[in-house]
Amino acid sequence: MSPELVGTVGLALLLGLLLMRVPVAFAMFAVGFCGIWLLNGLQAATGLLSSETFALASNSELIVVPLFILMGNVASVTGMSRKLYDAAYATIGQVRGGLASATVIGCGGFAALSGSSVASALTMGRTALSEMDRFAYSPRLSTGVVAAGGTLGILIPPSTGFVIYAILTEQSIGRLFMAGILPGILLLTAFLLTVSILCAIWPSMGPKGPSTTTSEKGRAFLGAVPILAVVFITIGGIYSGLFSPTEAAGVGAALVIVIGAVSGNLGPRAFWEAARSSIVTTASVMLILIAAHLINPFVALSHLPAEVSRVLVTLDLGLYGTLLLILAIYLVLGCFLEGLAMLVLTLPIFMPVVTDLGIDPIWFGVLVVLTLEMGLISPPVGINVFIVKSVARDVPLIDIFRGVMPFWFAMLLTLIILVAVPQLSLWLPGMM
Repeated sequence: MSPELVGTVGLALLLGLLLMRVPVAFAMFAVGFCGIWLLNGLQAATGLLSSETFALASNSELIVVPLFILMGNVASVTGMSRKLYDAAYATIGQVRGGLASATVIGCGGFAALSGSSVASALTMGRTALSEMDRFAYSPRLSTGVVAAGGTLGILIPPSTGFVIYAILTEQSIGRLFMAGILPGILLLTAFLLTVSILCAIWPSMGPKGPSTTTSEKGRAFLGAVPILAVVFITIGGIYSGLFSPTEAAGVGAALVIVIGAVSGNLGPRAFWEAARSSIVTTASVMLILIAAHLINPFVALSHLPAEVSRVLVTLDLGLYGTLLLILAIYLVLGCFLEGLAMLVLTLPIFMPVVTDLGIDPIWFGVLVVLTLEMGLISPPVGINVFIVKSVARDVPLIDIFRGVMPFWFAMLLTLIILVAVPQLSLWLPGMM
């Protein structure tokens, strides 16, 4: 059996397992290990498994994953994320659609702590949906804005998606974090404009919220100052070179823990809950990375990247034509596959093509992560939609998908802008 045939059958089997909801790490491990066994023998497969597991375990950069996850979980259990929402609520809640806009801003702020889209959607869903229900917001708008706003967690740094991309492609985590800042702000702005347009066309979708006095606005903002300071210190430290991403993660986690303890909101029980959740999430990410380091050599041994590169060159689409074709493939896959699974499945195939075309890998990383975000709210598998459904049990799933579609098109417009203007992604990393 030729390597190309083994590779094709292996990837088809992997895709089938993922569509059947087999756990991502198990599916990738089984296909990668068996594929290397078939192509290079059992000894090569077992040797690679042990060596890659040890290499990942000794990679100090991966410490950013549990530390940033812990930072977000502590912020969640201590109510710090609520303070971000309250500050936005007090500032713009009294305008039409203001509570929905405050939810987007709250999601963006929490994204700068957690790095997780699912955590952002779940936390803000619990915080914001009841308030929007109280003021008779359209369920489509309220659930749609929470599901879409949660996707900011994978683009605004720190981002688990960027960390995984950096590890798989051997890029700088710090440069990828910086690359996500302006696109993240652009996407957040696009969401705010979407809310404003929807509420201008259909005023009943987002009635005005309660007005607040200047003193109430001041108190709400002061409540959010400590957590905003943590975001500024961690991201600013990476940009200025004061911290490496690993050190910034440690500083951020320590500051959030100290703030929670001093405020009296972080007792032993709350800290245990945050730590236990962080361990479970980190273990899942690490298992996926170990499996990815088996899939990547298997794909390389199958010669599939070279074949894909040859086919794309034969099509003669040019740099932008090939890039748009790759992004279109990601958009289609996002309708069916989980984001990290897509990264692991596709990067070994597409990165050689990207390198041959001279596409900046940092820019490509931002575009790929944004398409992963779009998959989080794309039917039929949009994970964030189901997360919101678990909180808003009385809202039909089809209504949540309808509510999220205007924001999906806002994301598509943002993607087009980032493709047309690469410097939006590359300016900050270039200034480091």
